[in-house]
Amino acid sequence: MNSTLWSRWTTILAVLMLAVIAAVVSYSHMYELAQRHGEPAWRAALFPLSVDGMIVASSMALLADARHGRRGGLLPWTLLILGSVASLAANIAVADPTLWSRVIHAWPSFALMGAYELLMREFRIDARGARTANAHDEQTVDTAEAPTDSSRPKAPGNEDARETTSEAQRPRLHVVEAVDGHEEAVAAEIASSSEAVPRIQIEAWQWALDNRGKDGSLPTGREIAARFDHKDRWGRLIKQWGQQGRFDKAVV
Repeated sequence: MNSTLWSRWTTILAVLMLAVIAAVVSYSHMYELAQRHGEPAWRAALFPLSVDGMIVASSMALLADARHGRRGGLLPWTLLILGSVASLAANIAVADPTLWSRVIHAWPSFALMGAYELLMREFRIDARGARTANAHDEQTVDTAEAPTDSSRPKAPGNEDARETTSEAQRPRLHVVEAVDGHEEAVAAEIASSSEAVPRIQIEAWQWALDNRGKDGSLPTGREIAARFDHKDRWGRLIKQWGQQGRFDKAVV
């Protein structure tokens, strides 16, 4: 288990522990406050859920904004702050009129909100990272699919003039004798180009090889794309490049 995953699970366990504490302490405080102000038992039991539910809903809205590359809106941030303040105020309201009593009553709710927001912050960072990685892969696919000059349709006429101009501008090739170390330089160039292949593309091709059909056929481009949460054309290109041998010398 890497350090990032270990940190995330530690945060999740801390949030769960604080949630249990808050369920016993903070919930009972808000329940008591509602009953003091004349609410019947069944409505007093719903009051804490309405406060904590607003905090969770606003945090989920901020997480969704991060996944789609948007900044958190004013409404979810406002609801998150109001829900946090309401939770703290409700816990303090049932405390004795002393400083330490108010601190003790407010602390479980404060600790839960702080840990929960730290957890949501990690999720938002991961969501932005995944979105950036997908954008990079899509840019790679778009570049590969862009038509080259040779594949563009030629306009009728002036073909001979273009060929003459192209021939004049084409660099001349000079034959030179091989020198020591030339083969090593070529090998280094091949290794450097193979390292430039994104790792996820290599993993996708390896997955396709490991999941051949009984007749030896490779998975379809759609199946490859679905396995790695990409678009269909990305999967088709992975299959095409793999059959062309692009990943044969890639560094895994």
